[in-house]
Parts: sequence; structure tokens; C-alpha cells
Amino acid sequence: MARARRLMRESLPLVDAVAELRDARAPESSRNPELQTLIGEKPRIVLLNKSDLADEDATAQWLRYLRGQSVAALAVNSRSGQELHRFVPLVTQVLAPVIERNAAKGMAGRALRLMVVGIPNTGKSSFINRLTRHNRAAVADHPGVTRRNQWYVAGDMNGVHIELLDTPGVLWPKFEDESVGRKLAFLGAVKDEIIDGETLAIQLCEVLQKAYLPRVTERYKLTQSQDELRNIRPWELLALIARKRGMLIAGGEPDLTRVSVMLLDETRAGKLGRLTLDAVPNA
Repeated sequence: MARARRLMRESLPLVDAVAELRDARAPESSRNPELQTLIGEKPRIVLLNKSDLADEDATAQWLRYLRGQSVAALAVNSRSGQELHRFVPLVTQVLAPVIERNAAKGMAGRALRLMVVGIPNTGKSSFINRLTRHNRAAVADHPGVTRRNQWYVAGDMNGVHIELLDTPGVLWPKFEDESVGRKLAFLGAVKDEIIDGETLAIQLCEVLQKAYLPRVTERYKLTQSQDELRNIRPWELLALIARKRGMLIAGGEPDLTRVSVMLLDETRAGKLGRLTLDAVPNA
């Protein structure tokens, strides 16, 4: 991570702006708090990626909040390309002074260069592949795929030449708020190998009990009342899900290891429906 931060600092003079990808399901938790210090006064565009997996109303609230903070922001789905047609117009709006300066210097056709940044697993490579129309950047549903800075030419997009610099996903050294680390782990931005899966799934059950219990009831065909499910302990909810899915070990006890993997995978894949883990400040 220290090397990635160094590469980012060294490359900043080469770009006109920074495109920061965040997970639309956790727009605050997936924000690297070190980024502002790293990029300084460089213009920035925030992309709430994976918007198809996030609560639509919450995403709209987050966009209003960010724009109210004078942040250029857009909600996108890089895998399908949804809303990405708005990206280039937003770039030209943000970089209007740069475009004018280039024209004054006789470089009207000069490509606009953007550094693509974000914490692991926010979909930077999918974003680049969609814009370049080629599967040039490695894509995976787990963090840590991009290992070094790489340039990609998006070509002529509506008369605008765009070049993108992909960077490795960077997590900050320490989570000041424990809940931030948990949310990122729920979404797969933290490698599963470093966190106990059962503990994480139980913590996820606690979150789902408070905010998305009807989704859980419907998905796993639970027959208990909402009040009963809301008042049991999170590990008991996980055990109920295991029994409904037939995930049992010797003696008929629930297999918490298997059900934990299944619950996390299904949550990340959107099988529990659209969900957002971060509330808008002062909303």
C-alpha cells in the first residue's frame, strides 16, 4: 500500500484530474480519507459505482449531498455501462479551464488525462474496460487485482480524447471507526482471508436485522414473525438461515461456516436486493 501511494503521488503531475470510484452501497466507508491529502488541489470526480446494487433513494440522497459539497458526482454501473454516457460531459465541465488553456496554447486536441483511484474492489478495472471498449484491465470480484499503474487510451469520445491511468486499490493503514472496516468487509473490499467469516456473517446479520429484515425473510423463506426475528440474537438468525438452506453438520446442528460464506456471497451479489450501508450525514 505504501508503494501504491508513492506511485500515485509520482503520477499526479501527469494527469489533469482524478476520477475516484466509491462503492455506491457505502459511499462514505469506501472513501479513502487519505485521498484528499494525496491529490491536493487536483480536480476530482466522484463515481458511485455498482449503483445497481445500492438502494436507489439512498444513492439519490448521496448525490445531492456530494453536489451540495461542490463535488462533481455521478452514480454509475460500470459492468452494464449505465449512466457512463454522462461521464465525458462531466469531465469536460470539470476541466473546462484546462480545455481553454490548452486551446490558448494551440493544443486544442490534447487528450485529457485522468487518474482512476479507489479502494480495492470498487470496480476501477470494469470502469476502464467499459470506457475503452476492450477487456484490457484485469477484472475480478475480489480486491488486489491491479498491482501497478497502467495507462489506457479511451480514444475519441464525443470529440474528446481521454486517457486513463489505472492505479492499485489503496486502503488506509488504520480504520479509525471499526464499523467502516466491517462495512468494507461485508462488501468484499477487505480480503476474506484476514477476517473470521463466521464473525463477519454474524455482524452482517445484526445489520440486516435492523435495516433489511423483510429482505432476509423473503430470500430465505423464514416463517417466524418480524418481531421474533428482530429480537433474536444475530447468530441465531444465521442458524435459522442455515437450517432453511439445509446446511447442517453431524447431529443436525447448523453449519455456520458454510452458511456464513453463502450469506456474504449473496449479499455482495445483490441477491438480498439493493442495500446501502452508509446513511447521508445529517439526513
